[in-house]
Amino acid sequence: MRRTLFIDAAALLVYAAAALPALTGVPVHEWLGLALLVPVLVHCVLHADWVATTLVRLGRGAGPARVGHLALDAALLVAFMVVLVSGLGISGTVLQAFGLYVDGYYAWGPLHAIAAKALLALLLVHVAVHAGSLYNLLKRRGAPKALAHDDGGLSDEHRSA
Repeated sequence: MRRTLFIDAAALLVYAAAALPALTGVPVHEWLGLALLVPVLVHCVLHADWVATTLVRLGRGAGPARVGHLALDAALLVAFMVVLVSGLGISGTVLQAFGLYVDGYYAWGPLHAIAAKALLALLLVHVAVHAGSLYNLLKRRGAPKALAHDDGGLSDEHRSA
């Protein structure tokens, strides 16, 4: 869990920087976007057993939360891949570094913009869905409550389960 959390946090930080090309500049945006492929693939490999188990359970009536998580993860992967491929389609830095060029900028550009917005929305939902697990992990590790979770001033005894 700790290894996964580190990889996910690193990927989220790199994504946050890559998602701001006005701040980083387009060349850095492109290279960071391409570099995100590594932690995303590592994340997928680390969760492959969960995906396989969930797919097997689909035939035997997996719970709605598990099916929802799988659908969200699949949508995230598709959105990320569309952002990556369309980003390469409009690339002015990465592809040139490899001596490549792709036609269709006016098709790739809008697709990249739409997919990037969808990816951001899906990432926000993903983080929100897993916020409870993150809170529990931080709580077990003894992180200060103010840093771990803003519970609106309620102690654990007063919060409903």
